[in-house]
Amino acid sequence: MLVVDAPSALVDAADRVRAFDEARLDRALAAAGLEMPPHIRVSLVGEDDPRAAGVPRWVAGRAWGDRDIEIFPSRVSVYPYDSIESVLRHEIVHLALDRRAAGRRLPRWFHEGVAEAIGSERGFVDRWQFLRAVAQAPTLAGVAEQFESGREGQTADAYRLAVALVDDIRRRHGAGAPGAIAGRVAEGVPFERAFLVETGETVEAAATRAWDVYRRASQWLAVLSSGQVLWTAILLLAFAALGVRLRRRARLRRVWDELDGER
Repeated sequence: MLVVDAPSALVDAADRVRAFDEARLDRALAAAGLEMPPHIRVSLVGEDDPRAAGVPRWVAGRAWGDRDIEIFPSRVSVYPYDSIESVLRHEIVHLALDRRAAGRRLPRWFHEGVAEAIGSERGFVDRWQFLRAVAQAPTLAGVAEQFESGREGQTADAYRLAVALVDDIRRRHGAGAPGAIAGRVAEGVPFERAFLVETGETVEAAATRAWDVYRRASQWLAVLSSGQVLWTAILLLAFAALGVRLRRRARLRRVWDELDGER
């Protein structure tokens, strides 16, 4: 059951939350080895609310425990969210993860990667920005620092890297891997050990594997987008255009010569 608390100024946003398609998310959670929380309390917070004062402007939503969510509707356009539904979806996955892990600690990258990977869509711009982020040769420790940096750009990069890692884990070890790992943690197994048991590899090895393909692609893009390569490409295009123009003039001259010969 989803209960919404909102001021009168946010009635439209509240209506959208109440109309949220829980069944669709329930299916996505089940595929990930998670369950929809039975009780969810959503508080919509306006910018004039004291609760918004101490929260960075780029934070659109927060979740606590296994039932409470806060959403700041005026901030919804900030990455990685494109609608109030996407914020709600993201935060509900956080609740489901906490519930599956029985409240025990899960790394921030895992929490955010799973929450964003389930059912979200990342466009061309996001993928391009991801290649830029992965070009920095990230490590899990570095991603953790980005999440804790308090800077919007670094946090957004950390989201992208975490999503790519979770997507790769689900592709290679099964869509239900997140729930299986969190379930082990609920039994008292440390996260790193739970990850190893469920996937057969360390977290560090999984991250290296997930990011290496993209890192090589980003290196090629860096070469192709360098100033020297761009100028070379421009010169080649200019020479090609000149060749086309010269061939066209030669054909026209032959036509004129033939016409003069017929007169």
